[in-house]
Amino acid sequence: MPAPPVSAVVIVRNAERTLDATLASLAALPEVVVYDNGSTDRTVEIARARPNVALHTGPFLGFGPTKAHAADLARNDWVLAIDADEAATPELVAAIAAADFSDPRTAYVVHRRNFFMGREVRHSGWNDDWILRLYNRTATRYDDAPVHEKVRPAPGGRVVRLQGALLHAAVAEVGDFLVKVNRYSEIRRGQPLRVRSTAMVLLRAGWAFFRTLVLRRGFLDGWRGVVIAVADANGAFFKFMKPLADERLRAERGERPPGD
Repeated sequence: MPAPPVSAVVIVRNAERTLDATLASLAALPEVVVYDNGSTDRTVEIARARPNVALHTGPFLGFGPTKAHAADLARNDWVLAIDADEAATPELVAAIAAADFSDPRTAYVVHRRNFFMGREVRHSGWNDDWILRLYNRTATRYDDAPVHEKVRPAPGGRVVRLQGALLHAAVAEVGDFLVKVNRYSEIRRGQPLRVRSTAMVLLRAGWAFFRTLVLRRGFLDGWRGVVIAVADANGAFFKFMKPLADERLRAERGERPPGD
């Protein structure tokens, strides 16, 4: 079967632990764009070892804008967006090769299977994870969200499910959650203040914990579900507390809010 007119696109920073598996799963594609934004480990070396990789470097602009920029660097208009801790199954690669590329408004969603320290998480909001990842950049793009970005389908276009899956090594160590919580909350820090009291911050964090552990049946995932629920609570807490703390400190110092 001829290679599909698809470029895989992955943005990376210090991804030496997982990147080789990602690139190996994409060996059948004609091009993999790797956009590195400041790696200090072996990430660049690993990328250069693959013959179908086009390596680019540049700044991090927020997840949505960075992924859109990286897609613009590809040779093909059809883009498979993939993260550095994901790997495509052979069934997914075969489904991509057999996909219909006649209508640029068509977009394809992929089933992502999420793994926590070697075991698949089947609850906690991590199950039934279908994400839009194969699209034509002339009609469809990532949004500008700095965190939790999404590919927005083209108006009037079809959204089709592909066979196969992305295997997502979401968590290799429990401490990975702490790194993500801090990084994501720092990226959001400059956004407009959404919660104006400590009590509301605590309520948001408590709700995140309850939603994951109970409503999303995280308790069925055992201790992993508990860790995920606590991480979701931490994420909500620092997402809202960091900008609130910044505002309170400015008020204590008699400073004006940014932009005034």
